[in-house]
Amino acid sequence: MGRLICLSNRIPLGPNPTGGLVVALGDALTERGGIWIGTSGELVESPEPALREIEDGPFRRLVFDLSPEEQANYYHGFSNSVLWPLLHGRTDLLDIHGEFLTSYKDVNRRLARMLAPMLEPEDRIWVHDFHMLPLAYKLRTLGAQNRIGFFLHTPFPTPLALQALPNGAEISQWLAHYDLVGLQAVRDVRNCIAAMVEVGGATELAGGFVHLAPRQTRIAAFPIAIDATDFARLAAEEIEKLPAGIRKPDRRLMIGVDRLDYTKGVPQRFRAFGEFLARHEDWHRHVSLIQISPPTREGVAAYDDIRAETEHLSGQINGAYAEITWAPIRFINRPVPRETLAGLYRAADIALVTPLMDGMNLVAKEFVAAQDPEDPGVLILSQFAGAAEQLEEALIVNPHDIEQMATAMMTALAMPLPERKQRHAALMQVLTRHDVHWWSRGFLTALG
Repeated sequence: MGRLICLSNRIPLGPNPTGGLVVALGDALTERGGIWIGTSGELVESPEPALREIEDGPFRRLVFDLSPEEQANYYHGFSNSVLWPLLHGRTDLLDIHGEFLTSYKDVNRRLARMLAPMLEPEDRIWVHDFHMLPLAYKLRTLGAQNRIGFFLHTPFPTPLALQALPNGAEISQWLAHYDLVGLQAVRDVRNCIAAMVEVGGATELAGGFVHLAPRQTRIAAFPIAIDATDFARLAAEEIEKLPAGIRKPDRRLMIGVDRLDYTKGVPQRFRAFGEFLARHEDWHRHVSLIQISPPTREGVAAYDDIRAETEHLSGQINGAYAEITWAPIRFINRPVPRETLAGLYRAADIALVTPLMDGMNLVAKEFVAAQDPEDPGVLILSQFAGAAEQLEEALIVNPHDIEQMATAMMTALAMPLPERKQRHAALMQVLTRHDVHWWSRGFLTALG
């Protein structure tokens, strides 16, 4: 058995790295003598033409630097100002410049040149996310024959959306050089196959395979997951450490946790909560919403706009309904530790996971895992989150429909305990059967 070589834009840091992917891949990397490769987070004017190793850990970690120009064009440019909005259906936000694509290709070519001499014939390569779409193509041109898999953590765009890119057909060629392309949901598999056929000129074969000369690749759904048992344990421990006043016997708690990104639907969520308060005066002072939204990609116009809109809406709703002892919305625009989040999920009666478009959304799964099975809360989940394909016992909503979301809030608050327990048990069965280890084993087995 060869090594497992994982590549992603960011790598796990520290002597005891944590995070969902580390949990998923740590055992396989340790068993196989695997390697994790990604950017260092450091900017240098003239990056070294070789990977360098960082401190000891449970598996090897190699990094490479970016130049300020590459950070601007490869990362902020093509990755986040072109691919990110495209993958989330926001073609109106595409910021297309030739130098973005040139830098994106150059960085992937440089990474391939650093990686190729290290490869052994039996190594398996697993590339993560949109920052490295061309990597397999670049490795093949250097003679690599290894099995190479790719996993996209975001949604996959429709064929029509892909045509908004000047190089839409080229993306199909890049994907065709992977042996396996893993996506979050069945809808993404449909979109990917259709895009490769309609835009890239591929031929669809049976069993999720497509042929784009001279290669054949398989497209399949591998919904990413969490370690539900471990997270449930953490939540049960952390709820006791929450500050006094978070839980009140006469007040129900709703929670939302999202990066402050235009894909997450936070303004629509606030408007729906405002609509709920306008409809149900009897619930004033008896329900509140904690929204935790760490900033992301500050200085980019679209993200500055969403922050301003969200802050305006929370202030407007609080101004209209707040009383001396109660504020409807507590908007926290900074990161909160994972342990604290676990306790908050356990304390919350309702989770609002209502993105406009999302690959999976693990907040939904973490909330379910965190609940007390004897008195569980209710998950309100967007139909546009990949998690909706698995978590059918949630209250599924259209995040664009403000009235429907307000109605779902009332439904969740009024839901009797037997129904809450039934829904939670069904959701937990999904999470424990299809956990993060199931996800990684399934992908690596298919790749092998």
